[in-house]
Amino acid sequence: MVERVWLRRRIARRGELSATGFIASVALAILAFKGFTTITNSGAEITNPHRNVGRAIMISIALCVLVYLLVAFGVGSSLTIDRIVAARDYSLAEAAEPALGQVGFLLTVLLAVVATASAVLASVFAVSRMLAMLTEMEMIPHRHFGMSGPIQRHTLIYTVVIASTLAILFDLGRIASLGAFFYLVMDMVVQFGVWRFRRQEIKAAAPVLLIAITFDALVLAAFTAMKLRSDPAIVAYAVSAIAAVFIYERSYLSRWLASQREDVQP
Repeated sequence: MVERVWLRRRIARRGELSATGFIASVALAILAFKGFTTITNSGAEITNPHRNVGRAIMISIALCVLVYLLVAFGVGSSLTIDRIVAARDYSLAEAAEPALGQVGFLLTVLLAVVATASAVLASVFAVSRMLAMLTEMEMIPHRHFGMSGPIQRHTLIYTVVIASTLAILFDLGRIASLGAFFYLVMDMVVQFGVWRFRRQEIKAAAPVLLIAITFDALVLAAFTAMKLRSDPAIVAYAVSAIAAVFIYERSYLSRWLASQREDVQP
């Protein structure tokens, strides 16, 4: 539905269907499926993770596709494209109103709030758990800032503060765009790392990794080209933030590797 509304806007403005615009819209659609990373972050708590993590990811993606298709069909069959665009922030509730009236509208809004809150909480705790793990592995720096308790409690607070800051500084559209840039770059880096250093160890299929990197690069290029025309500032923010993360992590890990070599020297 996101792609459909986005393409409708493009057609209305330019009178044509842009292949680049359609591919760029996939970048935002990817964010709708990134919740499966919560499963991998909880791998230590899953029974027989080597078998069940992969199964859980595939099942969760299949369920998401089914739910999204049902939502898109329900909204698309109840509202016109123009009404979907006009009510883009509450289109599902708008679609429920003709059949269920004002009660259906309010009930849908309430369910959406609960679903959003549960998704945010799950993501926050998953990210804080991952950051705590990386901190314990000494792969990222950490400061207590006078706080007591376990490291995960600290990373949870840091995650909430950063997320709140982004919510204050940017609107939801820009936050989604930043998320798409970060997620695509991160995905490409991780897949390249697996292909370059770990594919023999974990028996990963090299063609699958290379195809995934290619598709990510294609979507990232199209999304960047689209954003350069519509909102170049967000591209600058994304490039600056990603570059800052890479430079800082390279500097930190270089010092960490140097200290590890000194420890192993006789």
